[in-house]
Amino acid sequence: MPLSLAAKYPNVPARTKATFKAIEETPVLIHPRGKDRAFHLGPFPLETLLTDASVLAREAAQPPLPATPDVAADGPLGRAADHYRQLFAKLADGTPAAQQAPVPDDRARRSVDIKGAAYFLETAQAGICRVPDNAWRAGGDHPRHEFAVVLLVERPRLPETDNLARDWVAPARDAVADMRAAEIAVCIAGHIRTMGFAARAHFAGHDLTDRERLAVLAGLAVRSGEGLRNPYLDDFSIAVVTTDYALATDLPLHDSALAAKGLAYWFGIAGAQSGRERNRRNKRATHLSRYPMETVKRIARPTTLILDDEVPRVPKRAAFFQRALHGDLGDKAKAERTRFAFKTPLSFSLLQLIRALVPFQGGDVSPQTDRARYRNARENARAIKSLSYALGSDLTGICDIPRYAWFSHKEDGTEIKPYHRSAVVMLIDQGYDTMEAASGDDWISGSQSMRGYLRGAVIAGIMAEMLRELGFAARSQTNADSDVLHIPLILWAGLGELSRIGELVLNPFVGPRFKSVVMTTDFPLEPDQPIDFGLQTFCQGCLKCARECPCDAIPFGDKVMFNGYEIWKPDVERCTRYRLTNARGSACGRCMKTCPINKVVDADGALLTRAASWLGVNAMWLKPVMVPFAAWFDDWIGNGRRNPAKRWWLDHEIVGGVTVAAKGTNQRDIDPTRQVDPAAAMQKMAYHHANMMPPPNDPSPLVVDRKAGMAAKALLETPDQARTRKAAGGPLPAHYVPVPPIVADTDVRAAKSPYD
Repeated sequence: MPLSLAAKYPNVPARTKATFKAIEETPVLIHPRGKDRAFHLGPFPLETLLTDASVLAREAAQPPLPATPDVAADGPLGRAADHYRQLFAKLADGTPAAQQAPVPDDRARRSVDIKGAAYFLETAQAGICRVPDNAWRAGGDHPRHEFAVVLLVERPRLPETDNLARDWVAPARDAVADMRAAEIAVCIAGHIRTMGFAARAHFAGHDLTDRERLAVLAGLAVRSGEGLRNPYLDDFSIAVVTTDYALATDLPLHDSALAAKGLAYWFGIAGAQSGRERNRRNKRATHLSRYPMETVKRIARPTTLILDDEVPRVPKRAAFFQRALHGDLGDKAKAERTRFAFKTPLSFSLLQLIRALVPFQGGDVSPQTDRARYRNARENARAIKSLSYALGSDLTGICDIPRYAWFSHKEDGTEIKPYHRSAVVMLIDQGYDTMEAASGDDWISGSQSMRGYLRGAVIAGIMAEMLRELGFAARSQTNADSDVLHIPLILWAGLGELSRIGELVLNPFVGPRFKSVVMTTDFPLEPDQPIDFGLQTFCQGCLKCARECPCDAIPFGDKVMFNGYEIWKPDVERCTRYRLTNARGSACGRCMKTCPINKVVDADGALLTRAASWLGVNAMWLKPVMVPFAAWFDDWIGNGRRNPAKRWWLDHEIVGGVTVAAKGTNQRDIDPTRQVDPAAAMQKMAYHHANMMPPPNDPSPLVVDRKAGMAAKALLETPDQARTRKAAGGPLPAHYVPVPPIVADTDVRAAKSPYD
């Protein structure tokens, strides 16, 4: 075995040895460079920095600070961010669960769970310390908490000088970062309380602690003059969670840590995010995402056929998760619908914030506006995208809202009349590393969904509130309460193509690994165009999601026409039942986990992945040759298997308000040897057309007739048959017509959402 550079040159300084190690680790061909990096260490190599225990005594000798008043932010964006921070403050404290969870005795393992949750929620850096007496603000009572979890959140980039968003973001950078820090801290505190331990979140405007002192003690900052400096972050906000939950602590940093941005950092020491990747992102214009979506081919219409005049508007009552609330899927599914994705401490904590935001998705529009300033739809679109990325969106597109993207009726049966012209569609990455560690249907799956839904609700909610203050109608459309269907809007906004997974869009750079949120508005916006990155060819030749689906809900055969869409139609009933009643996990995202396009495409990603991504976008003529090899190679290198290095969470379940150890956990890995007869699988699929939907205002159970759904496959057209029928002037298929509302003497209302 050849000697390492450090072995060849044993007398060089330690910092140079670290640089050697980083250089040796950089050229990774098949897997991302950070594949073996423990997730709870975070994106920055804090563990490589020199520490200094003498700082503990120095900080302990300082007097406590007085309480400070809240400072109101300026500008419409700052006021909206402050409003959401104040909403989070209502959930900063609370009563712990009556019984403590069966947590490990090992404090280090506990800290892995808590830090992992913080990084999962996208804090920039996290540290843990004890809380000395002088870290509490003077002049008031405080909880008897011994430990502090300290969180740093990076402030957003400032848009370019010629970007309209600069005037929105510039006075609000502190407010936006303070809001995000509050969001994360409140979720972590709720997670700890749900496990039965006391915890309180502290952040700007809602603070009993000296957060700067705790940041120093937790090894996240160094005192420099009158302020703090971080080795890697120039601008940041601090939030703290104090708790009586005993955790392993970190040590303060040595002053030399401030010189950490050397060559080793540039190459990505210890598998952490490299300085060159951060530099790449920061060089991109603020209205562009971190991914090069501008290089993807744009086309006039989505790559799958949509018969615009035939697609029915459907009621929310027809969605299978909503049907479960009414008892359409039986008593077990009805009971589990209220907890299936919320039955772990972290996902339950996320749910509380989601619920708190629902009443503020819409609101009155200010009569004060300078409409002349916002006449340019192209510049407005650029600014809105910059704003979305400043608030935390991962991918953003814009489209006009087609008629059929509006639901016909609300959950309670109230008719929905379209009210906005444009949709700003945003995708929230569910987190590659956490998905790497999971099976896709184990105990973290529900939290992955809820984290995406919460982040989306915050981003769209703040954007809509800001636009309403500017004088433009706007409403956030979230998983908790949406008047629009997201899938057609994702397609028209140019963020992906329909995939074999069925009612799921794939993006060329994150695959299916996202949750969506929409803001509808009358703010003048230039729409984007749909994209074509050859996914129809890819999915036709790749059956991995269908092969790995735990309930065989994804089709192996060809696309069909369903309610006016060309689609690989999944068995939604079967999928819904499994996700609701999964007893060895929370919900399910196994199709996302195992998809070959679930990858990381950045400067730190595997060279083969980056090359394949480039070819997939820029050399689509190679797809017929590439796809069979790519699908085989993806299995061969083990993509879709669980990566234990990335696991951070504890397997817990909430039962009767108490967190207990999970009775079992799905331990799935991929099975490349599984063989399925597509024709036989097709015979078992059920199709519930529009004419089989329940009436939009009928709250009584309408038991799903699976036999009728299986028989309804006889009504399906192929896309070619649909084109031929349309060209010949054939009539609208009768099964495309939804069931009308019932007529009743009294006002009937359907079941409410569990988010209410």
